[in-house]
Amino acid sequence: MTPILTTEDFAALGAPDLVYVRPVKAAEILATATDSDAMPLQLDPERTFYAVHRADGERLAVLTDRNAAMAAALAHELAPVSVH
Repeated sequence: MTPILTTEDFAALGAPDLVYVRPVKAAEILATATDSDAMPLQLDPERTFYAVHRADGERLAVLTDRNAAMAAALAHELAPVSVH
């Protein structure tokens, strides 16, 4: 039987340094932007960016390409993995 893991359980498995990088459309970024975001974003909703997430799903950063996202994670001493 496959165990059911909570978000916290899953995050604990990867240790705090594990992050994943996945493609994300600008529309998703815009949908989650809040009023407290200082700069209004003018983005093509179909443009693809790459988001860096903690194992629990929290988005840490959004970058313009996959290589930049992986490099940013490594520069911050994180262990990035790709999610397709």
